[in-house]
Amino acid sequence: MKRKREDNNDSSDDSYKKSKKSKKDKVKKEKKKKDKKKKEKKTKDKKHKKDVKPAKEIVSEETLEERKRMVPMTKEEWEKQQSVVRRVYDEDTGRMRLVKGTGEILEECVSRERQQAINKQATQADGESFQRDLTKRL
Repeated sequence: MKRKREDNNDSSDDSYKKSKKSKKDKVKKEKKKKDKKKKEKKTKDKKHKKDVKPAKEIVSEETLEERKRMVPMTKEEWEKQQSVVRRVYDEDTGRMRLVKGTGEILEECVSRERQQAINKQATQADGESFQRDLTKRL
């Protein structure tokens, strides 16, 4: 249990509080002095740095492009790249393919007749490709 302080000890408590406050004040003053010295030191360093002119870094276009390639894509850039779908002719099979921005091959929905025509053309192109490879080897 905590004891209550008696009234006659009030004067000693006051002196204790005052001494505690004075210690805090001293600590604050010391901190202010240290901070002031640090600021002065920084300003001196800045003045010296201003006197010494740094050599400008020469960056070529190639290094700039290389840096841009190494940076991760933003979400907007990725979505822009993925939204591009192009038709590419495949020489080996003779087919036109749908290719997404990163190289992903997509399927195209076509009618039954169109699918048969595509398969017929692809089979013909496969045969021609096979014949070309045979003649190169011989």
